[in-house]
Order: sequence, then structure tokens, then C-alpha cells
Amino acid sequence: MMVLYSLILALGMLVDNGIVVVENVYRLMDEGMSAWDAARHGVGEVAVPIIASTATTLAAFLPLAVWPGIMGEFMFWLPITLITVLSSSLFVALVINPVLTSVLMKTKEEPANRNKLMIISFSLIATGFLFRAGDVKIFGSIMIIGGVLGFFNYYFLSPAAKWFQSKFLPRLENNYHRFVSFALRGYNPLKFFFATIFFLVVSAVLMGLFPPKVTFFPSTDPQYVNIFIEAPIGTDIIETDRITREVESRIMNYIKKFEDASVGPDNRGTGNNFLVKSVIAQVGEGAADPSQGPSMETTPHKSRVTVSFVEFQFRREVSTTMVMEEMRTLVSDIPGVQIVVDKNNDGPPTGKPINIEISGDDYDQLIAEALRVQQFIEEKRIAGVEELKLDVELGKPEMIVNVDRLKARRFNVSTYQIGSNLRTSLFGQDISTFKDGEDDFDVVLRLDEKYRNDADILLNQKITFRDQTNGQIRQIPISAIASAEATSTYSAVKRKNQKRVITIASNVLDGYNPNEVVAEIKKTLTEYDLPDENTLAFTGEQEEQSKEMAFLGNALMIAVFLIFLIIVSQFNSASTPAIIVASVIFSLIGVFMGLVIFRMEFVVIMTMIGIISLAGVVVNNAIVLIDYTNLVMARRMEALGIDRDKGDRLSVHEVIFCLEEAGKTRLRPVLLTAITTVLGLLPLATGMNIDFFGLLRDWAPNIYFGGDNVAFWGPMSWTVIFGLTFATFLTLVIVPVMYYLLIRFKYRFFKPTRQIAA
Repeated sequence: MMVLYSLILALGMLVDNGIVVVENVYRLMDEGMSAWDAARHGVGEVAVPIIASTATTLAAFLPLAVWPGIMGEFMFWLPITLITVLSSSLFVALVINPVLTSVLMKTKEEPANRNKLMIISFSLIATGFLFRAGDVKIFGSIMIIGGVLGFFNYYFLSPAAKWFQSKFLPRLENNYHRFVSFALRGYNPLKFFFATIFFLVVSAVLMGLFPPKVTFFPSTDPQYVNIFIEAPIGTDIIETDRITREVESRIMNYIKKFEDASVGPDNRGTGNNFLVKSVIAQVGEGAADPSQGPSMETTPHKSRVTVSFVEFQFRREVSTTMVMEEMRTLVSDIPGVQIVVDKNNDGPPTGKPINIEISGDDYDQLIAEALRVQQFIEEKRIAGVEELKLDVELGKPEMIVNVDRLKARRFNVSTYQIGSNLRTSLFGQDISTFKDGEDDFDVVLRLDEKYRNDADILLNQKITFRDQTNGQIRQIPISAIASAEATSTYSAVKRKNQKRVITIASNVLDGYNPNEVVAEIKKTLTEYDLPDENTLAFTGEQEEQSKEMAFLGNALMIAVFLIFLIIVSQFNSASTPAIIVASVIFSLIGVFMGLVIFRMEFVVIMTMIGIISLAGVVVNNAIVLIDYTNLVMARRMEALGIDRDKGDRLSVHEVIFCLEEAGKTRLRPVLLTAITTVLGLLPLATGMNIDFFGLLRDWAPNIYFGGDNVAFWGPMSWTVIFGLTFATFLTLVIVPVMYYLLIRFKYRFFKPTRQIAA
């Protein structure tokens, strides 16, 4: 699934290199070159910059490929898929596209034969209906769509494309030329540059004044809900089953309100229920909360009820989050048990949102301290905390068999014999193998189930031994040399960093931000007097969030550094790459303003990945623009006969002219690459879903917006969209402004011998 989403994410970026190559070839053909010469010269002009721009994009994703920990395993295929796909697109752009353009591209379209087009389109549509009538529906639908697209292309797309190329783009280029000319005159470059810095500061200040809610991982509507039931330790499984049936009965009565007689089996509901797919109860073994880690103990006092929902598009806009909250309220008044209602976790396991670890050496004192901390927090009644629980079960029944070693020695009976006898009675011992054909079955000897929980029967078992006085074989009951003591103990003793640890954990109720709830708990605990022999730390999701935030911050810095090195190697200069890296920093204005204006959450994982991706995408157009500006300036110097070796340079007016011409020439590919990237991300950002199979088979596209995909990929997609949209303005206006200021700076401090103008 991660690979599939990565391919969708890459769709908009895949065509960038191809657009730059094809547009440059088209421009040269439009200027009068033959198709062969235009393809050869066109790819030669842009080969180096698009190789560098692709390398910078790959450099942005490269640090993500070495992401450590379980989160790295979860996200590993995102950078790997993008690196592989974008590398392939570079090969296609440099090798395949020039060949195809030299053969197929024409600057002047021949007028289409209207009658021929009508015949072909009608034939496709008629044949398609015949195929659909013959139950070859998908192939028939493809033919019908092809015929309809022929009409649509002739009457709408072709006229629109001609208007766009002949009217809109020239007008846009002229307006852009005038705007850039204005931006490069007088003191305007300084005004534009400092205005951009001002907006960067303002956007950062707004992020501080109106901070978005920070979450570690995207929160989605649950696909299923688990209701964990825990009775007191020692509760018989029959009683646990009775309580579970009570919970199950309440749930079944509650979900009746989602029944609809019109619901059919295609809607994947349970009977006539359009929302709930299944309700499954599990009592005893395997019913514990998996987020608390594996448990080796028997759990007759625990059970679980799992409510599964249908897929998002069949829920009729009913929020399963609200359903979960209503279920939580519904079962909260059952006495004598602890009930936790939790939803499925779509991401990697990170622990509970509230996870407080208390460590120490004395376990009894540690338990007492953990209980006091739990009570202290509960008394504060902090909003959003579901239910605080310790990860250790107290009062677990235990029977200790005390052996009278003096009596045992007198009868020549070892403690091993006693322990082995009791173990065999309870857990069994392999005594033989039964063979049935090719299958082997172990024969296990142990007490009947009804006797295993009877202490008297266990202790009255006979132990066989040899009497040392006369050598005869004798038998005595275990109770003759040992006694049983009923007591209680802990379920397990957990250690971390050689310290005994007890964890206090809880979920956060929906509608509350986990970071804000944890911050309130931390503030509350500043009033708590913790003994010196104990330490307290917030772990779980909070610990993972801090670690991943630190890694992603380092990954961003490494990505920017790698991008800088690649650009330096291309331009053989440190000043020009500084302009491009500055455009990456300025693109954060779009990200910050987008988050503030649209009040979106800052999702640590996905938003940070979006910012890192943005760093690789933003530089592409800036590299192509600056490289082409250098090419225009070199050609201009050659046309004016300027000798760089003698220290001669273009005049400031000539530099402005070159910047205007380069910007006007690269306007189309810059806009097209930005638009394709944004359009490629919009389905992920908006959660747009289309059932193409249903469209082709039954003419039922089932178009809807939302679902788990938008919650997961939306933050990353919107980050790139916001940043890239603003970065397009940066590339077309601020990059030429910064380039001009750099030239003026060089001319002031490293004065050329002569400044030559036409």
C-alpha cells in the first residue's frame, strides 16, 4: 500500500523533466529549427540542469531511506519508490522523449478531417455498445469513452488548447515580462527582497500566535473499535463471559439504529445494517490489549468485543468516531470491571498517547508510588484523559509450596522431584508418540482438568522414592513433606535500563489533542513531590514524537546540505546555489501561511515529510531558470564580443535584459511543472476517490471525497501544495531579483574592467 501511495505522490513530479525537454524542443521548432536539430539542441540545452534538479529531488528523499526504528520500517518504501521512479523519469526525458518529439511533434497542427473524425467516433461508440450488450462490458466502455473523447477533443479541447497557446500564454508572458521589468528597476529589487524576508518573519510569528494543533500521526475515523473488558484478578471465566455478554447485548441493541431494510449484501453490512460489518466477542486467551505488549499469563478475567465497520463510502456520512464515543458512554456504567474503548491503530505501534514510566529499585515502594501518582493525576480531573491504568496487575493469586527440607532429606526426596511432580500434574509431560500415517501426535500425561485447580488433590499426590534403610520402594503424599500457602503477587516485573519500571498509561478521548493533554499533565506533576529514589519520564507516543521530530529535522538539514553540494558542483560557484537554497527557505512562507489560514493540524510525521519533499521539488525550477539565465548571458556576451578573460562583463542593463528574456522563455515550463505537481497531489489532498472498475463495468463511478487516505496523506500533500504554489512566485520573481542583487554586489566589490552594453 505504501508503494501504491508513493506512486500516486510521484505522478505530478514524473512529468516535470519531460515537460522541460519537450517544451524546449517545441520552442526551438517554433523558432524555425527542423525537428531533428530542435530535439538535439533542445535536450542539450536543458540536460545538465534537469539532471541536477532530479539529483536534488533524490537528495531530499535520500535521508528518509535511512530512517531508523519502527517508523523507518513503516515509511521505508516511500523514499525508495520515489527515488526509483524519478530516476526512471529522468532516463525517459533525456533518451526517449527527444526521439519521440523528433518523429511525432509538429508546431502547426493540420486541420482535422471532421467527417473522418465523426465516422471513427460513431464507430467506436456503436461497437462499444455492442460489446456491452454481449457482456464484454469493460472493453465496450473503453471504446465508448474513446469515441466520446474524440468528440470532446474536437469541439472543446482543441479549441481550448489553441486559445491557451495563442492567446492566453502570450498575454501572460507579456504581463510577466512587464512585472519582472518593474521588479528589476531602481530600488525595487531591494524592496521585493526585504518584503519576502518580512513575509517569512510574519508567517513565523503567525505560527506562534495562532499555532496549529500538533499531532504525532494522522488520526482517522476507526475501521473497527475494540472494547477491552477486565474483571478483578481471580474472576472465573464463566463470570467474565456473563459480563461480556452484557456488553455485547448493549452494543447489539445500540447498532440497531443503523439498520435499513433497503441495505443489500453489496453494502457489506451485517444483515440490514449499513454501518456495522460484524460484532465479535472473545473471552479469555488472546483478549488482552495488544498495545500493552505480549502477555504470557492466562487471562480468564479479560475479554474483548470488536465492532467492525463497513468501508468509508458506505457509511452514509456517519462518523465512526462519534459512534465509538457513544459506545464508550453506553458501557461505562457496568459495575465491577474496567472497560477501555479503543480504535484501531493505522500507523506503527508507538505506545499510548499518555505513557508515564516510573522507575526505581524497590518494587513494593515503586508500586505504592505509581498508585499515588495515578491518584494525584485523577484528582486533578484533567480533560481528555480516558482512564489511567498501571501495566502491572496487583493481587494475582499465587500458591507457594513450602518444602520441609529436613523431612524431605529424611525420605531422600529432592525439591526437584516435588516440583517435577507438580509441573507434570498441571502442564503435562510427553510420555509417548502416536503415529497416524505420516502424522505424529504427542501423548501427554497430566491431571484431568477438573482436578488441576484443587490444591488438596495436588498436595495429596504420591511421590515414589526408595527407602534408604531397606532399599524398598515407598510412596508418600506431597503434603507429608510440604505445605501450601495462598498469597498474591504481581503479574510481571518489567525492567528498563536495569531499573524496575511501572507504566501508567491512558488513551486520549477523541476531540482532545494528545500533546495538549500531556502538556497539562506535565504542568500538574510539577506540583508532585517525587521521592529521590524514583524517576519519572513521559514515553510512548511522546517519546517517539520527540525522536522522530529530531530525526526529521536532521534529515531536512542533511537534504538541504546535499542539495547545496549538488548545485555547487553544477554551477561551480557558492553564491548562485545560495539563491536556490534561499528559495527553499522562503517557500516555508507558503507552508506556514497555509497552516495558519486553513487551521490545519501540524502532523509531525507527514507534514515534516512534506517539507523535506518540498525542499527537493522547489529547487528544480530555480535550477533550470538560473542555468538558462547563464546560457542567455553567455550567448549575449558572445554576440557583443565580450572577453571574460580580460575582465569585461555585461552592463547592468544587459543583465536585466537577460533576466527578463530568460524568465519569459522559462515561464511556460515553470508553470506547467508546478501545475502538474499540484494537480497530481490534489486527489491525495482532498481524498478524491473514483471507482474506475465500477465506472467501466456498470457506469457507477461512486465518486466521493474523504476517507482514511485524506487523513493520512492530506497533511503531506497540502504542505507541498502550499509551499510549491508560493515557490512558483519565488522562482519567477524573487529568484531573478536575488540574481540581480548578486550581480550588483559582485560589480560593487569586484569591479569589472568594463561593462559593455549593446
